[in-house]
Amino acid sequence: MEALEEKEEEEQREEEELKALEISAKLQDSETKVSMEQVCVPSDVPEPLPCFDSRSSCPNCSRLITCVSCPGSDFDWSSIDTSQLPSSYKTNSLKEKKLLHIADHFLQQYTHLCPDRKPLFLHPVNECGVEKFVSTTVRPTLLPYTELYHWDGCASFVSDYLTMEPLRSPITPPSSLYSPTTILKYQQGNCFDFSVLLCSMLIGAGYDAYCVHGYATREICTLDETLELCPLLGKPQEVPKEEVKKSNKYRVKPPPDLQSKFELQQEAKKKAETEAAQKNEEREEEKVTEVEKPKHDPLYGLRVHAWVLVLSGKREVPETFFINPFTGNSHSTMDEHFLGIESIWNHRNYWVNMQDCWNGCKDLIFDLGDAIRWEIMFSGSNKPLQLLPDAEEEKELPDRDMDDMQEKEEEDVSFDMPPSWVAPIQISPREFETRCSQGRKVILYKKAKLEKWAPYLNGNGLVKRLTIYADLDCTKVVEVREWYKNREDMLDMREVNKQTQLTTEYFSPGHLLGLKAHTYTSLEPETEHTMEFYNEARVDGLQKRVENSNEITEYFVGRDDFLHIRHMEFGKRGKKIHLAGTRTDINSRPIVQIKECFHRNLEKPADEDVAERIFLITEEMIHLTYHLKDKYITASKKNFFKAAERDRKGSEIIMTPEMCITYQVGSSEKDKKLLHLYKLLQELTEEEKQLKQQVRQSEAEVLNILKICEKEETAVKLSVSIYDTERNEKRKQQYEATNTMEDELLGQEEQDLDYLAPFLIQIGHREKMTKRQALRVRDDCLTDFKHRLINKANIIQARFEKAVEELQKKDQWFQENQNRLSAEEEEDFLARYSETTFHIHILALRLNREKQMAPQKYLALEEKLRKDPRLAEHLGHA
Repeated sequence: MEALEEKEEEEQREEEELKALEISAKLQDSETKVSMEQVCVPSDVPEPLPCFDSRSSCPNCSRLITCVSCPGSDFDWSSIDTSQLPSSYKTNSLKEKKLLHIADHFLQQYTHLCPDRKPLFLHPVNECGVEKFVSTTVRPTLLPYTELYHWDGCASFVSDYLTMEPLRSPITPPSSLYSPTTILKYQQGNCFDFSVLLCSMLIGAGYDAYCVHGYATREICTLDETLELCPLLGKPQEVPKEEVKKSNKYRVKPPPDLQSKFELQQEAKKKAETEAAQKNEEREEEKVTEVEKPKHDPLYGLRVHAWVLVLSGKREVPETFFINPFTGNSHSTMDEHFLGIESIWNHRNYWVNMQDCWNGCKDLIFDLGDAIRWEIMFSGSNKPLQLLPDAEEEKELPDRDMDDMQEKEEEDVSFDMPPSWVAPIQISPREFETRCSQGRKVILYKKAKLEKWAPYLNGNGLVKRLTIYADLDCTKVVEVREWYKNREDMLDMREVNKQTQLTTEYFSPGHLLGLKAHTYTSLEPETEHTMEFYNEARVDGLQKRVENSNEITEYFVGRDDFLHIRHMEFGKRGKKIHLAGTRTDINSRPIVQIKECFHRNLEKPADEDVAERIFLITEEMIHLTYHLKDKYITASKKNFFKAAERDRKGSEIIMTPEMCITYQVGSSEKDKKLLHLYKLLQELTEEEKQLKQQVRQSEAEVLNILKICEKEETAVKLSVSIYDTERNEKRKQQYEATNTMEDELLGQEEQDLDYLAPFLIQIGHREKMTKRQALRVRDDCLTDFKHRLINKANIIQARFEKAVEELQKKDQWFQENQNRLSAEEEEDFLARYSETTFHIHILALRLNREKQMAPQKYLALEEKLRKDPRLAEHLGHA
């Protein structure tokens, strides 16, 4: 009862305050007439026709109207259905009414004190024609998507999901501000709608974010990015070079400069030529930039825009920055495109900028606790006010009267912001995935066009395409870049150079053949191809393969034989000759040469570790080059000639000194012997045969990759996650089918395993039993189950007693031999002792549980027998 009385008193108090505020507002209106600022528009701008905002209220009634005469009013906001909206959209609570009166009072004081400033954007009407304070339109929300936990994810989602709608009057703020839920529903909105939605998401994600009402350039306000470079083409930031430390006074004299003066002069000439070329390029670029400069805007500095301010501090944000909600890009507070700020607000308070914006936003200080630079509407702000040193000293003085006066003033001025009237912001997984309106979005940049699609909208998995042009009119295509998602062939990106017709495809890990990148001009075999592989996924460690009509070069990583390059050269094909027992379609290129390069193997001496070996197949020669020895400038070499290794009649190998030319760094008797050279030649001949097979395998693998790539491109398949229940109908049907099969199998197993079968055999499997037979079956079953329970308990008891006995023996042995044990033996004993103790504890728990559960299991079986349909007739009333 007391709580109800307090509530009624509070409501009466609020109503009295509202009446007092209304009376004071009327008195102030009668005493003073607020002069509104007249905007000076240049003479070359035509006077705009009188036009209402497409979402503004009619001056004669509260009915929403749509301006048909205005260009760009594609969406009819008057047609939206507001009947299903919550009551908070259609009415104001007592707190909201009080807030509106306070806002009106604040606006009157502001216009009186600052008559040269434009009116503030405080309480526009919502979709139901009801005035709402801007701070209550912000609804902090954290959505359940990982991407939306960060500011860049939120900004890109808002910019992609909503369609930009320009302000009806570019120099005045809108007369309406719809709820974020309505904006999300219709995917339309102006800069203020974008900013409120983005600010709600950022505050929900933990950022210190604010909506900003200010002024910006024409390109920012109209979403004109045709003079901006595409972010995907941005140059990487150059790493600043480390400064060379000044040398000490005392140092060792440097060695004499042995450089040639002629070379230095030539280098100076080249440097001067390059500098001159750079200056010419800079002049040409300046000319181009002058041509590409935006045209003069007669409304420069007057165009109204709304964006988002993110202050440093929360979420480890190191520096304050702006977010343009139209593009989702971040900007520095020093950016020249932002020309001034009127006010900012969040879900708790409203601040008016009192700083001069003659230099744009460059000189603004975003310390919201500074009452001189930022005029706050409600003193109960979430930003602490900064105290000057004098003020701190005065606060420390023990003046109780001053403290009481300050407390009373704070109680009078402070005001609790009412909760947001907006319904909870919700985005379904399908809406979050689709993003763009109708699943597609096109953005024009300087010499580039960016297209975006929703996943699964295109049959080939295309989600993004960037077309790069050579001219500003976007007529000559230079390059096309495409990004893909959810493809089974793991294709991630494709670059096509339209000038050279060179195509480069990039694959994610998981490709069938471990492919990482593929560069080609045509998918025909024996043309120019460069294939990169994920070497970790391959047994041979192949990292890259480069092929053309006459050569194949392979690069390896992490091989045990230290091979890192294999180069193969091919000759021209001869005429096709069909031999008996061979395939008619085989006409491989003849191998001319195979060259292999090896890294240094430190386990071998340098003069025995091969650095390079060349197999000249047609000339029947083998060249070996070894690694350099320490303190030597030449390497050991061996050249083998195989032409004379066999005679014309037979295949007997005859080794002669002329068949091997050796250059050995240092002396070695072993290398001079023919036997050693003969064995080495045999090994190389065998390896040559294996290398020929590997070359043919490489050719076959290239052909296989080209066939697979061509097949995958003609019949693209998209993968669907098992968690995507909407698209994965096949997986859903398979899951349901497997569940039904499992249920059927379980039922069949239960039928096959009959617990009464051993006892029914004794009476002859009769369909109908007498009462005596039924009682016999029941008693036999219960007796057998009882014996099984007893036997199980006895087995656990026996194991428990045995473990306890072993533990006692181990303890007795340790007591007798404790002094003779080493530290390791003692640790080993303690580990075994602990293990035995744990085993005994487990056995004790099992024994106790068996003793407790045995009676319950016995009663459960007795109940099951009573309900069994074969025995229920005779045991139901027993």
